[in-house]
Amino acid sequence: MTKPSHSIDAVERDVGLSKDVLRKWERRYGFPSPSRDCHGDRAYSDDEIHRLRLIKRLIDQGRRPGSVVALKRSQLEQLLDSTGDTASPECPIATDVARLLRDRRVADLRTTLNQMLLRQGLQHFVRNTVAPLNVAIGEAWLHGDIEIAEEHLYTEQIQTVLRSAIATQTGAGASPRILLTTLPDELHALGLLMVEATLVCEGATCIALGTQTPAADLAAIGAGNAFDVLALSFSSAFPRRRAVDSLIALRGRLPASIPIWVGGSGISGYRPTADGITVFRDLDSIVLALQQWRNRGLS
Repeated sequence: MTKPSHSIDAVERDVGLSKDVLRKWERRYGFPSPSRDCHGDRAYSDDEIHRLRLIKRLIDQGRRPGSVVALKRSQLEQLLDSTGDTASPECPIATDVARLLRDRRVADLRTTLNQMLLRQGLQHFVRNTVAPLNVAIGEAWLHGDIEIAEEHLYTEQIQTVLRSAIATQTGAGASPRILLTTLPDELHALGLLMVEATLVCEGATCIALGTQTPAADLAAIGAGNAFDVLALSFSSAFPRRRAVDSLIALRGRLPASIPIWVGGSGISGYRPTADGITVFRDLDSIVLALQQWRNRGLS
């Protein structure tokens, strides 16, 4: 039996449930039931993480925690099967990529991804390969076809390929100037990289700050007229209520002329009440918003 080895920080990052929620469920429902490591910190098993991800998926569908948290793994999987949630976007290379991950063939994986990029071009690669491949690899982890470490390996390789491709793009540098980042405690950067790649292909000037930029810093940069649009990403690991509150607060600190474009599973379905905040469901809608921004500048 595998020794529990996942910290509560790792569970929060990988599953998308906050530490507060995990502790609350532990007290209220008796699950998860982590052991303690040599320092007295919580240590979660692979099986607990698997169950937690299944639970998170069901809650995202609208189930109440009290109806699913105490269920066994087989019961959770049956519920997901009954909703048809296991269907994934078509991704022809997913099986090959999963095999390379299991075999830890990093060089071959990088070669496979770069060959797809060269054949398709960056924009097509992001929309039609990376997006469905992200889902497929997540599903592979969910069903035990790959391990957590292999999912992390995939993310790192995709990010490396995208960063290299973005750096070689020519023709970018036109308006608008778009600042891309995440707020503090949001560590996930892959979605933001996909947005940056899409915008660069459309000729926009992208200023990538990486992750976890404090709101005060963004407000100061915005006051200096250093960018025209702020793009933020929230993964499912970021508490939704906090994401909404942070957006509203940040909107009040930025000049009204700077719109906030936001996306990611952590903010999906949110309908902003404040002017100047736009939530995007997909990459196509971001391209449309870019075109609209440029058209307003010409009018």
